[in-house]
Amino acid sequence: MVKNKSKKTSRSLSQQEERLAYLLLLPTFIVILLIAVYPLGKVFYSSLTNQRFASSQPVEFVGLDNYKRLLGIKIMELPIVGVDPETNEPEYERALQVLPRQPIRFREIGQFSFGDKRYIIGASDRDFLLAIKDTLVFTVTSVFLETVLGLFIALIMNSKFKSRGVMRAVMLIPWAIPTVVSARMWQWMLAPTRVGIINVIFQKMGLGNGQIPFLRTNTWSLPAIIAVDVWKTTPFMALLLLAGLQLISNDIYEAAKVDGASSIRQLFTITLPLIKPSLAVALVFRTLDALRVFDVFQVLLAQTRYSMATYNYYQLIGNREMGLSSAVGVIIFLFIFIFAFLYIRMLGVEHNE
Repeated sequence: MVKNKSKKTSRSLSQQEERLAYLLLLPTFIVILLIAVYPLGKVFYSSLTNQRFASSQPVEFVGLDNYKRLLGIKIMELPIVGVDPETNEPEYERALQVLPRQPIRFREIGQFSFGDKRYIIGASDRDFLLAIKDTLVFTVTSVFLETVLGLFIALIMNSKFKSRGVMRAVMLIPWAIPTVVSARMWQWMLAPTRVGIINVIFQKMGLGNGQIPFLRTNTWSLPAIIAVDVWKTTPFMALLLLAGLQLISNDIYEAAKVDGASSIRQLFTITLPLIKPSLAVALVFRTLDALRVFDVFQVLLAQTRYSMATYNYYQLIGNREMGLSSAVGVIIFLFIFIFAFLYIRMLGVEHNE
């Protein structure tokens, strides 16, 4: 009887503590509801309408039309119209004559061959699909390079050497500079004249004539943007990874040395597994930031090449298409959610807790 009463008493106290915890968290839940859930729900709803920004036009529910416009793709076979007499290769019909133009015009985004036939890919919103491609390439490439370089820098900063504190402070200078300022600085450095120091360096090395338009050609513009972002954000990754390295006891490394483990083996068997939670946090934060990249693209490329965020800005401010820009925002949110979920699942952080 006494044991049953003690169990009931402990259960009652546990329930009271649980209720108290929920009551204490209630203000936080309300704040989250007001500043996060409600605006997000508003964006989801707006994406299903034809709402225009700063307009008295009546708002109508259009369902998934905005998403169909953004993500509409057609793949069509190009008919052969002749044979090139010089190469004996087939000549295909022009894309403009093949892709449908009514009631929605499709524009070419690429061609490919399969077997002995050639196909064309058309999009109802070519710029947005290219923005998705460029944003994903930018995200994957920049985050990979920043993680590798950040880990390398963090390992150096974690070792003991003279003036280590000064070097850690100097390391953060690129990250401390506002993005717009650093982007403008790089815009001058990448200028296709002798003003641009990058062109001068390339010419001295025999790479080009000193007039490479880094920010005006499809070949160079995206690699240039990635290089600028890697220069600026690598210190941020190094800082997060350094925090994880600081939590690893030196005793573990000393024991590994006694067992004859090399530095490379220590890296893969001790360092990387133990900094996995810090690595997951760094990847999630950096990927989230990269997927919604705006300032670097906007300053350096303006409207010559879009990221998803700059395309969103263009539709909202330039075209006042609030419903369409809301649909773009939802798509960005879904990309961020998918990447964050995959990181947590692949790195298995929840199993380490």
